[in-house]
Amino acid sequence: MSTYTQILYHIVFSTKGRAPVLVATEREAMFRYIWGIIRFRDCHLYRVNGTLDHIHILIRLHPTQALSNLIREIKVSSSNWIKTNRIFTEFSGWQAGYGAFTHSEKDKERLILYIKNQEQHHKALSFGEELRNLLNEAGIQFDEKYLLK
Repeated sequence: MSTYTQILYHIVFSTKGRAPVLVATEREAMFRYIWGIIRFRDCHLYRVNGTLDHIHILIRLHPTQALSNLIREIKVSSSNWIKTNRIFTEFSGWQAGYGAFTHSEKDKERLILYIKNQEQHHKALSFGEELRNLLNEAGIQFDEKYLLK
């Protein structure tokens, strides 16, 4: 029998200490690099975008991939690439954790638009508020002290 899956993930993670270092003029190059990692792992990228201190990624996860391994590879490889190429001069790394939320196919277009409009969205909402909302919407219990790291 073949393997059939439909695993759509909305992934969110921040810079270390939520440092506002991901300047807009260089983000597109980083997003292309991340897309290459995702494509190499046979996953499908629907959208990647972010702001000064965090990024959002919407992917379809290939059934041979473990989410934690993929995110670790994205974070380690992109961090090394950023530092080697001196893309964001104040970048010191990514936060230790991440948020990953599963969604159905019917949510895909709404999520693509949501991720596409991050700059506008964050004129009214901080990343901390956004993350709290995402966790609450997903029904995930969390300790407030870990959201600050």
